[in-house]
This record gives sequence, C-alpha cells and structure tokens, in this order.
Amino acid sequence: MNTMKSHFPARHYESFPNRTVACGLCPQECFLRPGSFGICGARQNLEGVLYAITYGKITGSALDPIEKKPLYHFFPGRNVFSVGGWGCNLKCVYCQNSSISQFEAPTFPMPPAEMAKNGLASGSIGVAYTYNEPIIAIEYVMDCAREVRKLGGKNVLVTNGFINPEPLEELLPLIDAMNIDIKAFNNDFYHRMCGGALEPVLKTVTTAVKATHVELTTLIISEENDAVPEL
Repeated sequence: MNTMKSHFPARHYESFPNRTVACGLCPQECFLRPGSFGICGARQNLEGVLYAITYGKITGSALDPIEKKPLYHFFPGRNVFSVGGWGCNLKCVYCQNSSISQFEAPTFPMPPAEMAKNGLASGSIGVAYTYNEPIIAIEYVMDCAREVRKLGGKNVLVTNGFINPEPLEELLPLIDAMNIDIKAFNNDFYHRMCGGALEPVLKTVTTAVKATHVELTTLIISEENDAVPEL
C-alpha cells in the first residue's frame, strides 16, 4: 500500500512506548507499529502519530434519490449529494463495493467547504456519506457535516455501525439521518463473513435512535442469514 498520504492527524487513539499506537475509533482497536495501517486501510501510524490518510479524498460522487441510500421516511422524493472514499473496518466476503471498500482506489480532492457547496446544489437536501464506510474517515465527515449545517443542509450517514461509543457520541450531533446495516442477527455470521461482531452494531443502533432518524438494512444471503427465527 502506498504510504505517501496526506498527513491529517487522526482522533481517538492512544500512544504507547516505541512509537506504537492503539486506535480507538472502532471495535477492531488496531494496535499499530510505526508505518503500519489499521484494518480499515485509512489510518496509519507515522512515527508514533496516527493519521487519517484518506482525509479530503473522494472516489466518487453522485446526486441520488434519498431512497437509494436507502432511506424511505426521511425527505422522501428528494435528492441527496452522495460521496464516498475508500476503505472499511469490516471485511465482508460478499461486499458489493469491494473495489473501494477493500482496496485503495483513485481519488480526487474535495475540501469540506466545497463538499458543502456541492451538497446543497441542484435541489439536494445535503450530503450522504456512503459507498464505502464513512466512519473510518470520521474527521473528514465531521468537518464536512459542520460546513453542510452552516448552509442549512442535512447530513446522512450510511454505515455498518461498527464504531466505539465515544466517537459515535461525538459524531451524532452532526448527523440528521442514518441507515445502519445490520449484516445478520448472529455473531457467528459477523465473525465468519465480516471479520467483526454483532453486539457493537446493536449498541450503535440503540444509541443512534435516541439522537437522530434511523432506518435499518439487512442484505439477505441465502442459507447464511435467512433462517426464519433469525429474521
């Protein structure tokens, strides 16, 4: 992986001797030696400082119907400016966006102020952070969300919900709606198919519904998470 990245200091990590760091953004809690990357691919330890290396870098954008997020009870019939970067803190073997979630992809810059301006153009209600996992770029999402709010727009987060409680509490006041992807309702599926765990996602849902509009998605996979008792 190319180490020539923009050096934007990350949040939510702890420093240890020998310039090692422990990332506390998500339940993966990666322990990183100098030069190494987190599981998400978007956070790197450089000389004992954790950096958000995808900050301000976009792989794609589009003006989408809000129902495509999918959100069906939040400004129905309206469009939202959708943006994504690359990387993810889960490793779902069936990922539909694996070309940007599991691999570094070509990007173009979009500073937060420009993001907000684009987000309110062409009748859009605001910005949806989507396509890959936006949580791993929390610093960028929060900066963009503040700019969007200044212009009177809405912020939508399309996420796997795999985030630790403290950064979630920090992020939620800036988010107007969330679509949270519950992959399955059993921990074995999360461990085997996604490299994660169910319980942190359920905690995210429980916390988020007290603070913002939440809708849930589950991709049904035959013979994996489609048992009637689980559904």
